[in-house]
Amino acid sequence: MTNNATLTRADLAESLNRQIGLSRAESASMVETILRLMCEALANGENVKISSFGTFVLRDKNERVGRNPKTGVEVSIAPRRVLTFRASQTMRERIARG
Repeated sequence: MTNNATLTRADLAESLNRQIGLSRAESASMVETILRLMCEALANGENVKISSFGTFVLRDKNERVGRNPKTGVEVSIAPRRVLTFRASQTMRERIARG
């Protein structure tokens, strides 16, 4: 992993290269394919569940009234779809252990 404590696509590909022995190009291609498939599923309205990791869930939010915190003026917030992530119990336990 890079020094800035962020796991990147390159880090994932490098890990595949080291642990499985795939070439760098094959590793990068595999990471890109997995991410592309996840994005396509989400774009099609499907949730994505990765066992022992978590679930990416799409939620539709209704239109609502919001308020500009600076001016206090009420504005209508349009309905929209949001992506949320819910960590699995296994992941939550692993994170809690540090």
